[in-house]
Amino acid sequence: MRALIVYESLWGNTEKIARAVAETLAGTGTVDVVESDSAPASLDGYDLLVVGGPTHAFSMPRPATRAEAVTSHGAPHAPERGIREWLAGLTAGLASIPVAAFDTRVDKPRLPGSAAASARRELRRLGFDTALKPATFRVHGYEGPLLEGEIERAHAWAAGLAAAGSRG
Repeated sequence: MRALIVYESLWGNTEKIARAVAETLAGTGTVDVVESDSAPASLDGYDLLVVGGPTHAFSMPRPATRAEAVTSHGAPHAPERGIREWLAGLTAGLASIPVAAFDTRVDKPRLPGSAAASARRELRRLGFDTALKPATFRVHGYEGPLLEGEIERAHAWAAGLAAAGSRG
């Protein structure tokens, strides 16, 4: 299996989850982990796509929410092109490979909305197989760190993705 993991991360928490997922999936084949800024336009040759990002304003980040994260909350990094923009650049109907989405969000307060759910809807609209269950990983406050046990949960979620991929 060859997997592509595309992530957007401002404080590094989403990247940590992406890398934990990649570590587990690497046991099943080749895994490419790329930030959304440098994600490929083509998915040729991939058997699985995993997309992850932080939840901002109940959905995937937008340029305005990224800018606010930097100016108001001290995020050290904001990509020019996030997962929202990367997905918008994919061609509908081009790929029927299975996809899975994950997000990171603050633990308290528990707010509605999910970047993973939004990404999954967009991926479904583009014609991807979205049967794989999305996942949410919690962080303390805006900047993190991840809650205790979230890296282990990411490994377990990825093991489920790998098992589902091997059945398909």
